[in-house]
Amino acid sequence: MTGSIKPMSVMPFIMLGLFGLYTLELGVVGILPLIVERFGVTVAQAGLLMSLFAFIVAACGPFLVLVFSRFERKKVLVGALLCFSLCSVLSAYAPNYSTLMALRIVPAMLHPVFFSAAFAAAISLCPRERAAHATTVAFIGTTLGLVFGIPITAWVAGRFSYETSILFCAVATFLAGLGLWLRLPRQVAAPESFASQLSILRKPPVWLAIIGTLLVFTTKFAVYSYAAEYLKSQTGLGGETISLLLVVFGVGGVLGNMLAGRALARHLVRTVLLFPILLSLAYGMLYCFGSASLWSMLPIVFVWGAIHTSGMVITQMWLTSAAPEAHSFATSLYVSAANAGIAIGAWVGGLFINAYGLPGTIACGLLFAALSLLVIVVKSLLYRTRAEALVPQTA
Repeated sequence: MTGSIKPMSVMPFIMLGLFGLYTLELGVVGILPLIVERFGVTVAQAGLLMSLFAFIVAACGPFLVLVFSRFERKKVLVGALLCFSLCSVLSAYAPNYSTLMALRIVPAMLHPVFFSAAFAAAISLCPRERAAHATTVAFIGTTLGLVFGIPITAWVAGRFSYETSILFCAVATFLAGLGLWLRLPRQVAAPESFASQLSILRKPPVWLAIIGTLLVFTTKFAVYSYAAEYLKSQTGLGGETISLLLVVFGVGGVLGNMLAGRALARHLVRTVLLFPILLSLAYGMLYCFGSASLWSMLPIVFVWGAIHTSGMVITQMWLTSAAPEAHSFATSLYVSAANAGIAIGAWVGGLFINAYGLPGTIACGLLFAALSLLVIVVKSLLYRTRAEALVPQTA
């Protein structure tokens, strides 16, 4: 059966599953006013639907990935997607806010499990030299969910109804699960012991990669979390124009991921080192040349989106290359570090805004970009030979 399956016939369903997962996590932002009105809660309470989700992912991810590593990967992927779909259906008709909150706990717990298994499955379908390409293609689904999940959910809710916007996510994850059940070959690799997977935590390069990943995501979301407000207040752009620019940001992100995948295949360490430098330059362009002109903002936001989004595939490949002997567990560490960075970035960015106004978010991004570059340089200098030797295996 495996020989008759073309790898790229499976990838669209992996991408759809990742899109559905991130739409499930972030889509509530697009329908926040409807949730406030429907359940009679405050905006801050409604915002907990996303913060709780991210906190559970960061806290539980590595442990649950270890537990589910004992199960056959295809069953894990299909089971997680069907769970996402069922919880979405129940959420569409949740009678109260507490029930809606409770229905997000299980999907949050399964988020890192599905994410790790999805990328491991994508890589297993391709020859070793195509690992970076498989990772990049899978990340397109993640990018689409991160960038377009919120506006699509908001549009469906406005065009149809609150229930339909949540059922849209249920349909996406169900179709992804059905596709993987039909197309993904059974993967019978012997599971690694907990001890062998946990042993990577004794490696200093792994901890440096975790810290670097956390700092990179703090850098990214210290600015991106306030992108719409920054564009509105600092450039004077209108709401419709900002929405268009965020779409352009997403399109740039898809292209950025593809280019990053090619760069990683050629030189892993150099690509990782360049990322915080290029992101800092993008922030500088935004600060120095941001204006109310749509035509001048289009290239700025496109480049910003390309660099910002490429950080996902770059940091994941960088972290997993430090522990190729436990790829799924290393990926779960990446997911936890990334979600922690997202939460810290939004929080610290807000503190800088309170202290220095909206331009403070750019200063915050530049500060954490410098810190992330420092950690990357230290790891590269101390463990350069090790990292370079792993490039042919991971990219």
